[in-house]
Amino acid sequence: MNAPPIKVLVIDDEPPIRKLLRMGLSTQGYEILEAPSGKVALELLAQNPALVILDLGLPDIGGHDLLRTIRSRNESVPIVVLSSRGDEAGKVQALDLGADDYITKPFSPRELLARVRAVLRRYKTAREVLPARNEKRRAYRFAGWELNLRTRRLTGAGNKRVELSNGEFSLLEAFCAAPQRVLSREQLLDLSRLHNAEVYDRSIDVQILRLRRKIEANASAPEYIKTERGAGYIFDTPVEILH
Repeated sequence: MNAPPIKVLVIDDEPPIRKLLRMGLSTQGYEILEAPSGKVALELLAQNPALVILDLGLPDIGGHDLLRTIRSRNESVPIVVLSSRGDEAGKVQALDLGADDYITKPFSPRELLARVRAVLRRYKTAREVLPARNEKRRAYRFAGWELNLRTRRLTGAGNKRVELSNGEFSLLEAFCAAPQRVLSREQLLDLSRLHNAEVYDRSIDVQILRLRRKIEANASAPEYIKTERGAGYIFDTPVEILH
């Protein structure tokens, strides 16, 4: 049996934009739900779309308010924001409110399709590797370290705090969630970008090296983050889950 089409909720008050998105996405097999307003969008959200494309310039509900509401109602739906604002402050605000990607108008349909695929792939990787969102975990402990998922802090012996970048935190969280399991570079890159589309490092290996320097006694002979030749990396230490 063929899998049902992936539902995408398009929220935009401009008919030409909705038509452009409908034509571009439907030809790739996506099922499109169209909302010309925030009110309609919240009604269609009950149909559990697999992804939301949200224009911030809506006539009835402020775009950022709607983004906040959608994220509060559904923690696990990917959200791609469309905006005519290309300034950094607007992007940061949208990402902080829970957006997974941010595209400035006018945009290329091919670029939008590529970003939709990338966001969906990141979430698929997260479902395969990370615990379910309804399984609330407070922290991970390993080899004298504690990674607090609520405060996003890493502390070591003597309550020494180690600063982590967003990408480093996401990588370490992924390793702790799947200890002693080989994770490919593609999986790790997806997870490091899961909630921050602005993470674009030259290579996942660069972030691995930075993380090793922060948690390993000897980064050139790592005890925890070990390389599996041709396959990826493995977090080779027991991990305790704290709820």
